[in-house]
Amino acid sequence: MKNKISARRAVALLVAVAGISVVNSLPASAAVPLKSITNRHVGSAVAANHLANEADYRSVLTREFDNVTPENEMKWGVIEAERGRYDWSGADAIVGYAQRTGKTVRGHTLVWHSQLPDWVDDLPAGELRSVTRRHIATEMGRYKGKIRAWDVVNEMFNDDGTRRASVFQQKLGDGYVADAFRWARAADPSAKLYINDYNTEGLNAKSDALYNLVRTLKRQGVPIDGVGFQGHLAIQYGFPAGYQANLARFAALGVEVAITEADVRIPLPADPAKLDTQANYFKQLWDGCHAVRRCVEFTTWGFTDRHSWVPDTFPGEGAACLFDPNLRPKPAYTRINP
Repeated sequence: MKNKISARRAVALLVAVAGISVVNSLPASAAVPLKSITNRHVGSAVAANHLANEADYRSVLTREFDNVTPENEMKWGVIEAERGRYDWSGADAIVGYAQRTGKTVRGHTLVWHSQLPDWVDDLPAGELRSVTRRHIATEMGRYKGKIRAWDVVNEMFNDDGTRRASVFQQKLGDGYVADAFRWARAADPSAKLYINDYNTEGLNAKSDALYNLVRTLKRQGVPIDGVGFQGHLAIQYGFPAGYQANLARFAALGVEVAITEADVRIPLPADPAKLDTQANYFKQLWDGCHAVRRCVEFTTWGFTDRHSWVPDTFPGEGAACLFDPNLRPKPAYTRINP
């Protein structure tokens, strides 16, 4: 891992030698941005409208991160809400921003049971198969060569390790996962292809099922390159047991691993003790990734509490991000980047 933290220490040494204080004049972040202290991709989910309309949001995103994930703009329900009518505006805007600022992009997501247009649910099996193949080819084809990694299949397991009864599982059967990866490889041979899920960070029934699936896919020659662990945590629950060992066992299968959607929600109101626990959780996520050589990415699901999915999804909880609503770094940020 590259040693980039020394730049901050050099600044501190110069300040000490000069006998002056510049702490209050520093920008609303640490002296060294997150993207400069790691050789992993470090990213955030972003929304096109915030990117376009909030200069301070755009400034912090540009400074701190070198990877972006469209929060909703590449999901099937946004791209093709009506059959045959496409809306690429948000996705194009985020990809264009990434290209202008030298960032990589994580494509999210191609095959997912949620945020799926109603018209897809109503298709018979044969047509669903051909439409899904065309969807993958069309979306990946538009951004061919511009997306570093794609979440090809998202959230296919229940917490007990059984397969989710999605429209894809019900109508296409177990083979839809392998098919999706093969179609994705044909659409963009240069992109890294991932399976992505939540509550798989630790050693449990769900991560066991995911591990067994990835091992089987690899043995079958299916072109799967990586496994994404979302990292949606909450301080009222224990930190996932066996987290680093879990990442390591997947990496031993010969795939990349990544933290793809990290946030740590807090029962509101937040207080110093809760923020300290949150900081510890983020630090464990960060350190565990850096301890596993094949862990190539650490992405958060949004970076500021100004915009977060958590309060609407988990009433009474929030404050889940690294930066507060005013874009000031929280203890979780400084715990990662002291």
